Amino acid sequence: MNEKALQKDAMRVLKETSRTFYIPITFLEKELKFAVGAAYLCMRALDEIEDHEDVDNDIKHDILMNVQHLFKEPFNETQYFEFLGAEKEKMPEVTLRLKDWIEFCPAGARPIIFAACEEMAMGMGKWAKRNWHVETREDLDEYTYYVAGLVGRMLSELWEWKTGLITDPELAIGYGRGLQAVNILRNQEEDMDDRGVSFVPTGWTRDDLFAYADEQLSYGDEYMKSVTSKRTIYLFAKIPHALAHKTLKAMKDGREKMTRAEVEQTVEEIQAEKIGE
Repeated sequence: MNEKALQKDAMRVLKETSRTFYIPITFLEKELKFAVGAAYLCMRALDEIEDHEDVDNDIKHDILMNVQHLFKEPFNETQYFEFLGAEKEKMPEVTLRLKDWIEFCPAGARPIIFAACEEMAMGMGKWAKRNWHVETREDLDEYTYYVAGLVGRMLSELWEWKTGLITDPELAIGYGRGLQAVNILRNQEEDMDDRGVSFVPTGWTRDDLFAYADEQLSYGDEYMKSVTSKRTIYLFAKIPHALAHKTLKAMKDGREKMTRAEVEQTVEEIQAEKIGE
C-alpha cells in the first residue's frame, strides 16, 4: 500500500474505532493529525488485547509484556504475530495492523509514540494479571495513568515536538485521567456485568468516584489554559474535555449519557470560540 493509500485507510479505521477522538484529530495540522491518529490506532491495538472478553488474563499479560519490547524500529511484525499466537484469530483489524499504524506515523514522532506505547503495554499487562482489581486510591491513580494519563503526557510531548508548545506534564496527566474517570463512571455497571471488573476502590461510593472525576477534570481545566495559543491543539483537547464535563453532569443528574444533540451542540460551540492563533 502506497503512502497516500495508507493515510486514507488509517483515517478510515480511526473513524470506525473512535467516535470521541476522530473529529478532534481532524482539526490538527497534517503532520500532527497523522501522528496523533497513529498513536491512537497503536494504543487502540493494545487496548483491544487488554479488553478482549475471550482471552485469558494470564495470556493477555504474556502478550502485552512481550509486545512492549517491539516498539522500536524496525517493527518486527513476524514476532508480533508469534506473541499473539492462537489469539491472533480473535483480534480485530486495528490490532492485526499494528505495523501499518507505525508506518503511518510521521518518522519524527515515532520515538515519542513508541515510548508511550511501550509503557502502556507494560501497564496494561500488569493490570490484566491483577484482573484490574483496584483496592485503593493509589491503585486507581496507577491504572488511570497507564491507560489515559500517559496519553496526556505523550500528547504534550507531541505538541512540543511539532510546535514548540510547552505544557505542564502533571496537568497533562490529569487531563487524561479526567477523561478516563468519566469513562469508568459511565461504564461501571457494564464492566461489572460483562467482565466482572470494578475500577472503584474498596469502600468508595459512586459519589467518591464523582469527586475523583471532578478533581482530575479540574487539572484538565488548568491544562486547557496552557494550550490556548495554538487554536488547532486547543480544539483537539477541548472537545473531549468539554464532553467529559457534560457527561459527568448528566450522570450526576441521573442520566446515563448526553444526547446526540447535546454532543453536536457542544462541538459547534467550541468550534465557534475565538481563541488562539
